[in-house]
Amino acid sequence: MSVLMELSRIFIREMTDMQIIELTEIGGDRTFPIVIGLAEAWAIERRLKGIEIRRPQTHDLLASTITHLNGRLKQIVINDLVDGTFYAKLIIIQNGEEIEVDSRPSDAIALGVAEDVPIYVAEHVLAQTQTDISDDPPDDEDLDLDWD
Repeated sequence: MSVLMELSRIFIREMTDMQIIELTEIGGDRTFPIVIGLAEAWAIERRLKGIEIRRPQTHDLLASTITHLNGRLKQIVINDLVDGTFYAKLIIIQNGEEIEVDSRPSDAIALGVAEDVPIYVAEHVLAQTQTDISDDPPDDEDLDLDWD
């Protein structure tokens, strides 16, 4: 079973390679962070804000490719957590058929945020990542995660 989540916060700190996105359960109070790279964090922020750039970046290219192949990104599913690494799938509808494509969660979210694609997290993944998050981003020394 999967839980509907939303991107609630993004922490971009240019002085470190570890950026954080936080997902929050819709209709609930469970949250968890995912540590991502700076490029993915900037892509997510840019796409959230609708900032246009002159040339397509990787996420723009993939979105365009899906559209040109008569597909539509239906949802993102973060489906596993193995040895500190999250796994995700893009669920794409093409010609009435559902296609699952393996993805890093950060790339999936960067692709989906511009079009408000729903994000689901498998219950077992959510259970493994329960944490209390304060209103402030964690300090660097608190980030010993090697996720994504």
